[in-house]
Amino acid sequence: MKLGFSTLSLFMKSFDEVCQIAISNDFEMIEILCEGPYNAEYLLNNRNILEPLFSYDLDMNIHGPSVDLNLASLNEGIRKESIRQIKKTLDLADEIGANFITVHPGQIGRREDELRKIAIDYSIDSISKCVDYSSGAKISVENMPNKFKFLATKVEELEKISEESGSFITIDSGHANTCNSTEGFFDMKNIAYFHLHDNNGIKDEHLVLGEGNLNLNLLKKVDNGIIELNNFDNVLKSKDNILNS
Repeated sequence: MKLGFSTLSLFMKSFDEVCQIAISNDFEMIEILCEGPYNAEYLLNNRNILEPLFSYDLDMNIHGPSVDLNLASLNEGIRKESIRQIKKTLDLADEIGANFITVHPGQIGRREDELRKIAIDYSIDSISKCVDYSSGAKISVENMPNKFKFLATKVEELEKISEESGSFITIDSGHANTCNSTEGFFDMKNIAYFHLHDNNGIKDEHLVLGEGNLNLNLLKKVDNGIIELNNFDNVLKSKDNILNS
């Protein structure tokens, strides 16, 4: 398995520090979380910040912005701004040579099946626009935790969004573990890579792998994994548990 980690675990560190830490701990990939001061527009306007990324032999992916955004929003203005920000993130990906950009498929505000159908169509349309815009990095849509407001909480729903938008798939192990078909997510086609973390099957906790009830045998199906935790010591614990499982 090729392993990396999300910059969430080293948030506010410089890219030079992040890359040095990755190399010194034998990681082969990083996933840049494009939120806050790491948003694509700011980074592209301050390209000197990006220079260290060209000095290290690391594969790079990007987690697109999702805070306050919604690619499936019933509000056209929010939907358009969400698309614009993902497109800007694609520009950043081309600048640094990233392989994939993970995006959240979106959510709905009310528990109504009819609204869910509309939101799925909006999600597909939004993601399709981003796929069409892409010239290098590929869009990869992520499965979400088991709450009605989120889209892509079921295998068939994620499959529909991916196939009809022409996108790849990012499987989040923790999100999948809150759903009824954890193994089904791991067996999907067209997977770009995995987000790896654990929980107790009820809610999205982002625990160290092995500290929840995720079946670690499923990790044998993973070719490319990004450990997605907010503490680097826990990233290293998860790495050890993966290598020893």
